[in-house]
Amino acid sequence: MQPSTLTPAAITQATPQELSLSGSWTARGLGTVAPQLEALVVQASDDSPGDWVVDATRLEAFDTAGAWLLQKLLRRLRDAGAAMQVRGLRPDFAKLLAVVGEQAIVQTTEPAVVASAPPPASWLENIGRQAAAAGEQSRALLGFVGEVALAFAGSVVRPARIRWRPILFNIRSAGYDALPIVGLLSFLLGIVVAYQGANQLRQYGANIFVADLVGLSMLREFAPLMTAIIIAGRSGSAYAAQIGTMVVTEEIDAMRTLGIAPLDLLVLPKIIALVIALPLLTVFADVLGVAGGMVMASAQLDVSYNEFLERFVKAVSVTSYLVGICKAPVFAVIIAVVGCFQGFQTHGGAESVGRQTTRSVVQSIFLVIVADALFSVAFSALKL
Repeated sequence: MQPSTLTPAAITQATPQELSLSGSWTARGLGTVAPQLEALVVQASDDSPGDWVVDATRLEAFDTAGAWLLQKLLRRLRDAGAAMQVRGLRPDFAKLLAVVGEQAIVQTTEPAVVASAPPPASWLENIGRQAAAAGEQSRALLGFVGEVALAFAGSVVRPARIRWRPILFNIRSAGYDALPIVGLLSFLLGIVVAYQGANQLRQYGANIFVADLVGLSMLREFAPLMTAIIIAGRSGSAYAAQIGTMVVTEEIDAMRTLGIAPLDLLVLPKIIALVIALPLLTVFADVLGVAGGMVMASAQLDVSYNEFLERFVKAVSVTSYLVGICKAPVFAVIIAVVGCFQGFQTHGGAESVGRQTTRSVVQSIFLVIVADALFSVAFSALKL
């Protein structure tokens, strides 16, 4: 029924204790019926209780608003001690009235259950929860590493599965595009190392040994480590954000539905590209770091470029150079795997994407430093 043809709800009192309902008892048609009902309730409270009859044969429309108002009238009459009888109500209207009446009874008779705040957890419980979460995270990461290893083995067995275009794209984005920031920071780091050592070397007249200091520190430790940290913050976070956004927008589920393995398309190209790009970036950082140290040695210690290079060749062996380079592929695998893993761990919305991106950077840098420490112990044991 259109709103323009609705008959407003009305109550007529044929006898002092007989009511007749008519019109549309809906949210649009109730109008001023509510004040009239209040007057009837007051009348029922003042008069002696008796049998009330509610005639609903002329009801045209009925919804929850009208049912709630009618139930309110019946409940107030019952509270006043009157006996009530509703007649002429259509079956569907009667069913709706009964449902609303049940809800009203529940709301008025059952007290609201207020959940009490849980007691604050103790510090020992917090430590336990964090340890359990860390263990679960480690287990999931280990499982992800196994899945990546199986996917890589499948690609080796069937080289046609390798997607070269994503690999080349990631080499450009993670390698070539990172050259400016890696080169600048390495150059400045070489300047800092030479400057910090200049005062000490000048006191003993050992200015020429600045080449040993800069060369060994940059090639063995600083260049590979700083490059890995920069790439973890730059590319590792990008991997987590990209995959996390695809998880939130259900693109990963769509890929699986189409029969495309997400590991083959998203993870393996990133790992392979970073394993190729990070050693090359490390070599670039070696060159710029040594150049920065050479500039500072010339400015602070009066060591010419020729003298610096002659001493550098004698002080730094090929072994020291390869020690730094061999770390880079391991760092690359750590950064790519952790970034992709945290991306797949995203659940919910944009907040989860940011949270997992932050975790990927923190965990990548932590694991890179741990791996670097293990390399130092291993190389010391091997006397390299």
